[in-house]
Amino acid sequence: MTNHVLSHRSAGVLLHPTSLPGVAGNGDLGAEAYHFVDFLADSGFTLWQTLPLGPTHGDLSPYQCQSVNAGSYKLINLQLLAEHGWLADPSLNNSMDIDLQRRQKLREAFAVFMQSAVDEKRSEFEAFKRQHQNWLDDFSLYQALRGEHQNKAWFDWPVALRDRQLAAMDKARKTLSAEIEQANFEQFVFYQQWLALRQYANDKGVRLFGDIPIFVAHDSSDVWAHPELFTIDEAGALIVVAGVPPDYFSETGQRWGNPLYNWENHAQDNYAWWVDRIKNQIELFDLLRIDHFRGFEAAWEISADEETAMNGEWVKGPGKAFFERLRQVFGELPLVAEDLGVITDEVNALRQAFDLPGMKILQFAFDGSSDNPYLPHNHESLSVVYTGTHDNNTTRGWWAELTEQEQHRIRQYFGHPADEPHWLLMRAAFASVANLAVVPMQDILGLGGEDRMNIPGVADHNWLWRFDWSSVSADHSRQCRDMIHTYGRN
Repeated sequence: MTNHVLSHRSAGVLLHPTSLPGVAGNGDLGAEAYHFVDFLADSGFTLWQTLPLGPTHGDLSPYQCQSVNAGSYKLINLQLLAEHGWLADPSLNNSMDIDLQRRQKLREAFAVFMQSAVDEKRSEFEAFKRQHQNWLDDFSLYQALRGEHQNKAWFDWPVALRDRQLAAMDKARKTLSAEIEQANFEQFVFYQQWLALRQYANDKGVRLFGDIPIFVAHDSSDVWAHPELFTIDEAGALIVVAGVPPDYFSETGQRWGNPLYNWENHAQDNYAWWVDRIKNQIELFDLLRIDHFRGFEAAWEISADEETAMNGEWVKGPGKAFFERLRQVFGELPLVAEDLGVITDEVNALRQAFDLPGMKILQFAFDGSSDNPYLPHNHESLSVVYTGTHDNNTTRGWWAELTEQEQHRIRQYFGHPADEPHWLLMRAAFASVANLAVVPMQDILGLGGEDRMNIPGVADHNWLWRFDWSSVSADHSRQCRDMIHTYGRN
């Protein structure tokens, strides 16, 4: 059974909400997000793909979030809180710490909400807490305790709290009740703002496409609340960590540092944690990408004391049993498999057994081999084609790093077209037989390597890119709309 979103030809744009223009710090779920939906609809796109939306750590990576279910408070739009009457002044001062200001504004909004919110809103708040209790209680307590302990990781807290001893937990819930309710309120507001944006997008014919990292950050409410589901010892320390062996992105591989799953324990409770996770994401999105799909067949396991990912071994994952359980619960699976990297026949067989679309990256296509699976003539309809992803350079940046011979070979493949490189690859993506084509916003704008979102394996200065509407012209919309129409993606 094929996911209905991929049952016909369509096109989308990859842009994380933090990259939206507007207020200080980062983009959010306010007016600029609605403007972006309008841009998509006007340009013929019917899908908006984001990165994970969770609260990040100091490195800002959305793939190392403090919760797999929570939304980032940084995405909450303060102006919308003011329109509810919960915040007198939503403005932020660029000369001061933006995060501290945003936190203070959210505290002010919650105080007013508790004093003056109408009964209907208060009832919605209580209903939200009940609906999401299975993860929200743990996350909000985790947030409160992190604040109480100077943002230290949970495995560095006092032993009684680290190990979730009942007396210590009961005491924390009482003494930190105000902080817990603050965290509950922020999640309530985030979900309300996101679901309103999703409804607006859907009404405009635009679907929202989310991203599920397969692995979870070590310092997260998920690992703290469910240590038995992860490869950590009794003190919460890592035993083995996740990553990938040497690949296109790194000669020493990528040592991600996440704990791996104790799949035996997941299987014993019928994958309940994963079922809840998918259920929550389906509430937020129309379609979901599972990052590092191959980890469900086998994951690269690295001893926690190894500094790189070069020394490791492939360890079997849950395979078909996992996806059979998901299909039992959800029926049709609204999932796309990120099947990049070292892909074996077993990984392909697992994806195909559940009719999950894979990914085709055009920047990976031109190694001189005619059987390269990323070349357009080798694509298949049940797939998603990209010029590049958040981990790739922009197409202009990628092109600038090619030799003249490589550039000539690519133009020769496409019949020596006169297009600029970003339009060349975008046209190839839209022309592909893949049912869904997605292009990063940077490629639509023709931006260079200085505007890429992330450099894998590099810790600093990632996830910061933002665009400005002054860079977007009517020609951008027209060219996209024309290509989408030409290649039957509308």
